[in-house]
Amino acid sequence: MPSSPIDILILSNGPGEVTTWVRPVVKALRESLGNDRALFRISLVLSPCPNGTGKEVAIAQTYPEIDRVQGAEHFFPFLLWGKTAEGWEWGDRGIVLFLGGDQIYPVIIGKRLGYRTLIYAEWEARWLRWVDRFAVMSPTVKERCAAEFQDKVAVVGDLMAEAGAHAGAAPPPDGRQIGLLPGSKAAKLTQGVPLMLAIARHLRQADPTLRFVLPVAPTLDLPTLAQFADPEQNPIAHYFGGLRATLVEGEPPSLMTEDGLKIALHQEFPAYDLFRQCQLCLTSVGANTAELGSLGVPMIVLLPTQQLDAMRAWDGIPGLLANLPGMGSLFARVINGWFLRKKRLLAWPNIWAGEEIVPERIGELDPATLAKDVLDLLEHPDMLQGMRDRLHKARGASGAARKIADIVESMLIELV
Repeated sequence: MPSSPIDILILSNGPGEVTTWVRPVVKALRESLGNDRALFRISLVLSPCPNGTGKEVAIAQTYPEIDRVQGAEHFFPFLLWGKTAEGWEWGDRGIVLFLGGDQIYPVIIGKRLGYRTLIYAEWEARWLRWVDRFAVMSPTVKERCAAEFQDKVAVVGDLMAEAGAHAGAAPPPDGRQIGLLPGSKAAKLTQGVPLMLAIARHLRQADPTLRFVLPVAPTLDLPTLAQFADPEQNPIAHYFGGLRATLVEGEPPSLMTEDGLKIALHQEFPAYDLFRQCQLCLTSVGANTAELGSLGVPMIVLLPTQQLDAMRAWDGIPGLLANLPGMGSLFARVINGWFLRKKRLLAWPNIWAGEEIVPERIGELDPATLAKDVLDLLEHPDMLQGMRDRLHKARGASGAARKIADIVESMLIELV
């Protein structure tokens, strides 16, 4: 029996990784290793992310499988000198598990702590010589690795596809319910909220029986969300007609316009049951599309460009340039203009399938035209069912989190 617990240190960064990668993996780890904290301790250390909201720690602290969490603002002292803000102690044996950030981080931290390292790699496995094991998304990623390192690499699948595997039995979709998913960050909400309000208004005028629900991201509070529905606080709303909605208390609370349009706000997380009760969802690009796709929920993916410099939620160097003080707006326009000229698939289900199985609408989007697209789909349930079937097929086999936990367990056996 070890005198101190074996540590599993998870490195991650942004809200998407914390909710769609870390959550299923820590569940799988505890299912595999048990809940005896005297034997195995799980810690989460976050690194800075251009898409960070500042609420990632609060989200992670709701995961009972994790024993301790450190925020991104304390990352670099830990990376450089090995000191956590709360002076954590570390066992003499452990594993560093990378679930987001820069792949050099587990190399440095694993070396300092004397721990073995495991990296989950979506698109490229780096630092192959200095990392013990890799769990990769697809055979293509493994094929790119040099022959001498192939035995380190295991194909586990896409962690983004785990939502459907853990959601339980599906309730039947409500034919009158439309989901609105404008995103969680200001870069998306500034355009997404007024656009979706305008679309919902057109839909309600065409069919008053339709109901609208908005699952609120756990990183977002209701008063902040409501600001994006107020043209006085969000000038970009004028590009979509300047519709104003105010926050109304209730169960659930809602956004309400003067002419009676009501958007019910749901704060349960994860909102899988709510998603699957929607006949159709309108969503921004990002992790939302992966969760909806893995649950088989039909969607239309929206990327409005009415104000080109409003999109600044890019990863890596583009994200840093687009958010620079003063020059950020110019960089954002240049980067976004270049990006939009290059035809590519943006929604995760389409990326999985290699083709557009859910519609992607990009450009200066017109709410009335999009409302007609929604109504056309609602009037053709066979098209919606076809989309559900293709989404289930595109998702492929789930189980990436379980396979990562199995790799961790095999590495732990070597430590005992």
